[in-house]
Amino acid sequence: MSFARAVATVGGLTMVSRVAGFARDVLTAAVLGAGPVADAFFVALKLPNLFRRLFAEGAFSVAFVPLFARTVTMEGRPAAVRFAEEALAVLLAVLVPFTLAAVAAMPWLMHALAPGFADEPAKFDMAVSLARLTFPYLMLVALVALLGGVLNALDRFGPFAAAPIAFNLTLIAALVTARPLGLDPGPAMAAAVTLSGVVQLVWMAWACRGEGIVLRLRAPTLTPGVRRLLRLIGPGALGAGVVQVNLFINVVIASFLPSGAVSFLYYADRLNQLPLGVIGIAIGTALLPLLARHAAANDQEGLRAGLSRALEYGLLLGLPAAVALGVAGRPMVAVLFERGAFGPAETAATAAALAAYAVGIPAFVIVKALSAAFFARQDTATPVRAAIVVTLANTALGIALLPWLGHVGVALATGLTGWLNMALLAAALHRRGHLALDERVRRRAPRILLAALVMGLGLAAGAAALDPWLHAPGGAVRFAALALLVGGGLVLFAGIAQALGAARLGEVKGLLRKPPS
Repeated sequence: MSFARAVATVGGLTMVSRVAGFARDVLTAAVLGAGPVADAFFVALKLPNLFRRLFAEGAFSVAFVPLFARTVTMEGRPAAVRFAEEALAVLLAVLVPFTLAAVAAMPWLMHALAPGFADEPAKFDMAVSLARLTFPYLMLVALVALLGGVLNALDRFGPFAAAPIAFNLTLIAALVTARPLGLDPGPAMAAAVTLSGVVQLVWMAWACRGEGIVLRLRAPTLTPGVRRLLRLIGPGALGAGVVQVNLFINVVIASFLPSGAVSFLYYADRLNQLPLGVIGIAIGTALLPLLARHAAANDQEGLRAGLSRALEYGLLLGLPAAVALGVAGRPMVAVLFERGAFGPAETAATAAALAAYAVGIPAFVIVKALSAAFFARQDTATPVRAAIVVTLANTALGIALLPWLGHVGVALATGLTGWLNMALLAAALHRRGHLALDERVRRRAPRILLAALVMGLGLAAGAAALDPWLHAPGGAVRFAALALLVGGGLVLFAGIAQALGAARLGEVKGLLRKPPS
């Protein structure tokens, strides 16, 4: 599968998941609003999601995929499957007792996750109860990540990219059925989180079986391959998950603000995660096994070309996304969330946080590509050193901006320090001679930026012209106006990019048609 096709596969399925996620968030906003119950649920969801993204999908994937791909290349598929079984055994041996201990110790963990909740005992107790229901999801999704890593290393990107759709559909079902069944929506959603992990695990096991791979349970043994995996996982957790660490810090800081702050940041991050998920994760997921194979074969030209194309695609998609969310974020938030318990004040607060987060979108997308260049070479130490600096900077800047900007300052700190992370990784690659980008990406980058800025002006004018329809009483009219605004922005950017030579439609079609090289 070509790199462009892999990005399109992962990005397309991630887009479907994000659309389902927005439907879930629209229902959540209408049912829970942005009050104490919503804050408690989002904190309860943040804890397993943090560990999932740091360890299960983050550190584990970036350590496991290159090792599995290298084993397939050097020793064949049977040896690679045996390595996956050994990793599965150790994963279960660690996660089962860890999950049980975390559920038992949840009150103490909650003091670390949301210390500000301690001043509101009812909210604190609710968050603890909901977190105990959501936390087993970590163990289930870690197994999903292992099976997904096996398939990704074999260039089968679709099943793992589709798995999160089950998460969103399960939570939507809980929201829709909770009150008719006489259930409290908060606990129903929390239980649905863990149930979605079961659904995803069954789906991934079925997909692996379709590829002729059935992992057997073994006794946990520290084989040389597992030892190497564990050495890479430790630093990889922070190196791959610096964004998640910063978002975790945001929740801690925001817990000291009045009720609603955690929810404003959550809803803003949901929109912010659309380009990060569809673009950043797609590029990182598709790029890692590609670069790992080139690194195993010592193909320097392949490494250079792969990274250049990843950065080009990242800029082509990330820059306009950042401009769009910064310029048209308010009408997006209003149309998607403003109903029921979510009113105009919540819209304004969420849109302000979204604009602050959007500042860092291009940097976060590029970081996904730069990190893959390190992970493919089994270097997780360099990203972790950068991550430590970025995390400290994010914390200090977030606290410094808090008195003046409140929750918006917390989001802005994350956006700004994303650029610091990009600069540190790029500098490290450049020093080693691994950032020799080709002429095409250097020529097109400023043209992509110009096209994005022109699109931003068009979006601002379009939002002003469509304002009466964006705030019309009928939901269908509002969604149609938003679709027209977003669609118009996409068409404008595509036209300007084509005219400036920032992108060529024919090249993109050609890349998608190319067979594997």
